Amino acid sequence: MEVSHERTLCHHTEELRLFATHGVMKEEERLGQRFYVDIVMEIEDDAARLRDDFSHAVDYGEVHRLIGEVVTGRRFKLIEALAHAIAVTVTARYPAIRRAEVAVRKPSAPVPGVLDYAEARVDYDVR
Repeated sequence: MEVSHERTLCHHTEELRLFATHGVMKEEERLGQRFYVDIVMEIEDDAARLRDDFSHAVDYGEVHRLIGEVVTGRRFKLIEALAHAIAVTVTARYPAIRRAEVAVRKPSAPVPGVLDYAEARVDYDVR
């Protein structure tokens, strides 16, 4: 009987900071603002972890580059649509990623009152 050693690896990065023009209001498009992105990736692939082999790893530098391309590549009105586009892009590039949870925070959301940020969180499961 063959024993499977496959386990799910969870990789989490926080606070990728990017400047973009997302939002509904014209001022957001004209002025732009900061956005913060977190991503949690569930990875089902033992090759990188058990062999310490980078050629099989999900390269988080590349993941950050992909996120940057999505965030700065086109304008989204809704941060939930932006979070979804990030999840789709990253999971398409790395098939070993079985689930991606992406949070996009907008600290300068144009709402009345005082708040730290507005956040949209998408849980994208490719299984």
